[in-house]
Amino acid sequence: MTIRGKRTFVATAMLVHVLGVIPTDVRADQHGPSAGTSMAQTAPGILPTGFGEPVDRDVAALRAATAHFRDPGEAVRAGYPAVEACIAHPERGAMGLHYTHPGLTDATLEVERPEVLVYERLDDGTLRLNGVEYIVPIADWPRSEPPRIMGQDLKRASALGIWYLHVWNWTANPSGLFADWNPDVKCRE
Repeated sequence: MTIRGKRTFVATAMLVHVLGVIPTDVRADQHGPSAGTSMAQTAPGILPTGFGEPVDRDVAALRAATAHFRDPGEAVRAGYPAVEACIAHPERGAMGLHYTHPGLTDATLEVERPEVLVYERLDDGTLRLNGVEYIVPIADWPRSEPPRIMGQDLKRASALGIWYLHVWNWTANPSGLFADWNPDVKCRE
């Protein structure tokens, strides 16, 4: 395991400890493109985003770039190791299973190359890609202002040593496109 891989594992463990996240049941709710339109143009509850055309373009590009990762085997082959720890909150919902690519976790943010793919285990045991998370280690970001992507400031998690931002680009989130927790997502063992 690389130093970055160890930092990511430690950060995930700290997230579980600091936020008191727990596993819960799952309820699947799939969203996809409307008939006759591409996933880049519309996705109910996701596109259009309501944040304007530049964010819509970024989310469409992110969806196109991560479409093949709907197969978690493709994610593993691309360097996103599989994990079993699902991150959930007892009242706010869940984030899910975080497949973190250690080679991408640095000070560089690219819309089409997220550091984390976030999956949900469905009732039948399969995994569904719900979104992504962008991460910048605090140690790699010497500036006082937060890193930004898709017009959003990343959030600082000092206890985890990271800046982060979730994007629910495959499953709609009633709490918002960039919210940490999705009340419609649950964890299943």
